[in-house]
Amino acid sequence: MLPANGAPTTNLDLSVTGLRSAKGMIRVCLTADPANFPGCVDDKRAITRSVPATQRDIRIVGLAPGNYAAAVIHDENSNARLDTFAGIPREGFGFSRNPRIGFGPPRFSAAAFAVGGVAETQQVTMRYMF
Repeated sequence: MLPANGAPTTNLDLSVTGLRSAKGMIRVCLTADPANFPGCVDDKRAITRSVPATQRDIRIVGLAPGNYAAAVIHDENSNARLDTFAGIPREGFGFSRNPRIGFGPPRFSAAAFAVGGVAETQQVTMRYMF
């Protein structure tokens, strides 16, 4: 696949597993900027998607080669944010490469994966604290 400027692109398929219900939305943030992981708040080039929780597979097309990391939340009440209690997520969350979770989100490097000329697939397993 080639965009108008002739640079090669590829597709990314995210497969979300381990959802505890089909309620609400799955929200994805994909970024190549370590400073904006996992929230993508100030990253104008971040790719975000929101799909119903019944849709467990998400395709992102036209992705330029590079290193990316994905953060996924299961927004069960569809309020467009990750609900927390005392800083602990009350809704499901997951990351590309399914890194080990300690206190707080993983570093970009723990969730990062390379995208090259061939289609990439990442499976994200959701985790729930409550």
